[in-house]
Amino acid sequence: MASQRRLISAAVLILATVLGAHRPALAQETADALFAQAKADAKAQHKNVLMVFSASWCGPCQLYERFLEDPRMMAITDREFVIQRIDVGERKGDPRHSDTPGGAELRSSLGAVGEPGFPFLVMTDENGDPIVNSYRNGDTSANIGYPASPAEIDWYIEMLKRAALSLSPGELAATNSWLQKHSRH
Repeated sequence: MASQRRLISAAVLILATVLGAHRPALAQETADALFAQAKADAKAQHKNVLMVFSASWCGPCQLYERFLEDPRMMAITDREFVIQRIDVGERKGDPRHSDTPGGAELRSSLGAVGEPGFPFLVMTDENGDPIVNSYRNGDTSANIGYPASPAEIDWYIEMLKRAALSLSPGELAATNSWLQKHSRH
């Protein structure tokens, strides 16, 4: 009798594991909901919002993530912005990565034209109104993506000057120096 209970328990455990692996994924939050939460957090914290539209396979996106996660840069960026990442451009059929529902539409509503490239950055005020984006000087054919060349780095620093008004000249110089040191050129 005890061996039957163990056998039944083992069968139930195996069945639960197999069924659990095939459960439908929980609904992914929409880009609009994520942006709404970022704006609410920005208002509460008296910050602006940095929207990062990227894809998991994108090398420049990974470089920008490394920039954001560097402790020295994080201290500067997190003080000024609520950062919200939105996945767009993921490969169809990728079982581990998918676009954030409504991400491409939100990116367009914040100023992206067509497929701007990756990452596409938008700095907004706490109400979600765009201040500046990663189109250098508004040229929709010149998304800087990860700022690596001197002109791209200059534009990124200009973006910070427009959207992160309390950054000191020393913090801007530190950001510029970090990007130059880690540029791919």
